[in-house]
Amino acid sequence: MQIPSFPECNHTIVQQLGHLSDRELLHHFKAEPEAGRYFTAIFCRYSPVVFSLISHSARSPVQAEYLFALTWRHILNELSGLDLPAEQSTNSEEGASERSLSLQSWLINVTALCINQANLPEVEDIHYSLAQASPPLWCYVERALDRLIPLERLILVMAQTFRWSNTRIAAYLQAEGERIPSAEITARLRQAAKNLEAALPDDIQAIYVGTLPEGEADDPLSGLVASVPVSEGPDE
Repeated sequence: MQIPSFPECNHTIVQQLGHLSDRELLHHFKAEPEAGRYFTAIFCRYSPVVFSLISHSARSPVQAEYLFALTWRHILNELSGLDLPAEQSTNSEEGASERSLSLQSWLINVTALCINQANLPEVEDIHYSLAQASPPLWCYVERALDRLIPLERLILVMAQTFRWSNTRIAAYLQAEGERIPSAEITARLRQAAKNLEAALPDDIQAIYVGTLPEGEADDPLSGLVASVPVSEGPDE
């Protein structure tokens, strides 16, 4: 499989971080947890390595792309606990090489772990593709979804993931004690989509949402909800 290119790597926000070492990127990532640019910069720096490892182990391109996204989600969740070893060299070029190899080796180990432990769905059950969303955007949409109030999150998941009609959503909510007429569900979905976008880090909005194709501007993110793994659906 050909290693994909990612447009965000050419975005000004990401390009401005190109001079930072791995150690500096990690430091800023930890110090500014509300920012997404540093994780995105690490992704741009090392996505070819991670994708190359995964593409040689996955059974299909669809599963490879999904495992690629899952691996970067795992990396995002574990990165804050990573401590790179102290620098061993005073030579700037040699020191930069050592720092790079240290983070790279950690990423390779994490990728190998994800590959070995992967229990991927069948191709027809995967709703994610790289063409739909780059892994950093996908990861931060999942985090933004977790920040929504439970009712908004539930309505989005029922509509986008399970493709329920407004009537069915309203009936389910009524059974759960939430009396929302089906005529109001569309407005609720629209508000939930706005809140989902607002829950993203500002720089992630600038890097990704501001560059989405024309026609997606009114509801740029809610469609990604369908590709986010959920532990279980609403009871039938």
